[in-house]
Amino acid sequence: MRLARHGTAGTESPLISGADGVWRDLRPVVIDLTPDTLPTVLDGVDVDALPVVESPGRFGPPLTGIGKIACIGLNYRQHAAETGAAVPDEPIVFLKTPDTVVGPDDEVLIPRLSLKTDYEVELAVVIGREARYLPDEAAAAACVAGYTISNDVSEREFQLERGGQWDKGKNCETFNPLGPWLLTADEVPDPQALGLRLSVNGEPRQDGDTSDMIFGVHHLIRYLSHFMVLRPGDVINTGTPAGVALGRPGLPYLRAGDVVDVEIDGLGRQRQIFGQA
Repeated sequence: MRLARHGTAGTESPLISGADGVWRDLRPVVIDLTPDTLPTVLDGVDVDALPVVESPGRFGPPLTGIGKIACIGLNYRQHAAETGAAVPDEPIVFLKTPDTVVGPDDEVLIPRLSLKTDYEVELAVVIGREARYLPDEAAAAACVAGYTISNDVSEREFQLERGGQWDKGKNCETFNPLGPWLLTADEVPDPQALGLRLSVNGEPRQDGDTSDMIFGVHHLIRYLSHFMVLRPGDVINTGTPAGVALGRPGLPYLRAGDVVDVEIDGLGRQRQIFGQA
């Protein structure tokens, strides 16, 4: 199944699409897709009995009311190499606030005084059941609701040159476009076999594969569950492949007016026009 939300920002309505690819109105089942209603939808819905939505409007984030976003840094071998960083022995973890989340095609704002706003295509995992001290990766796999696309937008000067933790460069407003839809876990037999691509103004910048991850999706869920409780609706941004501006001296950072296209196999596409805060 594909799960999504469409409509104007803040008033989105839930959608579902089954094997026929037709979008249908999910409101007869749940008012919206939230951490509370997600388990109900995952338990099973008679998709064919729902009203057809002929022309969905703007896609918003596929879930509202997200509790937390756990992010993984330097999780692709080629990305670590391009930045001159050692391959980490354990996952590098930081948090992104849920209020950074916007729709997949919404405007992203470059912060005031920013000179190094960067892009990061990432596979995002949405948790479907509580994950707490998981014993192994099989238990972790059972906790996945599905997968979607995240652009983990980052301001590198704020992140790396202003002291303290990475959070300053990761939590600027609009810095986490998410969607367009959530593809349920049963539709993704191997999350370590997905291509990820990103371009800026039509120029390819990132072209990677989740097989290059240092720590795989299920390893990350098990690992994180020993440091925090993961609950339905929580999101994990699993890291970005090579090709970011940070890793390529001379490659320009993002400026107002730039158009960023983001794509992951089976998960759809995003397009953001960058503006100025």
